[in-house]
Amino acid sequence: MLQPTTLRFLKNLARNNHKEWLDANRAAYESAKADFVSLIEQVLSQLMQKETALATLTPKDCIFRINRDVRFSKDKSPYKTNMGASIKAGGKKSLLAGYYIHIEPGGKSFVGGGLYMPDPAALQKVRQEIDYNWDEFSRLLRTPTFKKTYGELEKWEGMALSREPKGYEKDNPAMEFLKLKSFVATLPLTDKQLTEADLTRQLIQALRTLQPLLQFINRSLEHD
Repeated sequence: MLQPTTLRFLKNLARNNHKEWLDANRAAYESAKADFVSLIEQVLSQLMQKETALATLTPKDCIFRINRDVRFSKDKSPYKTNMGASIKAGGKKSLLAGYYIHIEPGGKSFVGGGLYMPDPAALQKVRQEIDYNWDEFSRLLRTPTFKKTYGELEKWEGMALSREPKGYEKDNPAMEFLKLKSFVATLPLTDKQLTEADLTRQLIQALRTLQPLLQFINRSLEHD
């Protein structure tokens, strides 16, 4: 579970997103950061029991810095108003598909994962794997646990092509997914859930439900 003070810090940061405020509230920030690190430690500890590829990871390998990169953004707010962690073999900078935990009060928190906006070569590999193994891929998305937890893959605006990708026929049975530019599933988390004693259990249950899909995607990326 997360402490209510962690959510309070993030809410206050959203209202006071500048260096002077954070400097004056450094102790609250350090406490919230330690709380999130502890949560990710718990999640990692349980995931490692069944996924040896994650065995060398530490929270530092997974957790993103709170500082924003404002070099190419019109929004010059210096800090993110969320805490996020990307859990996958090789750490957060890895190009593999992985798990993601996003903590942002006000109904913006979620758990999930997948492969977000891969480069063209990687995207082509995933599309080919879906095309060649459509029965397997479609079964993964139809399993009762996946349907109950995530419903379906995300289709946010801009995440799919308007027409079939080059090299595929319009009547391909997998076309709905071949058009995708990302392969991501998410489960919203309420602020109440974040401070419940069984938060870690809820996260692990959701992440393990996603594991077969991640294995499918990462298998495709390993192909030459």
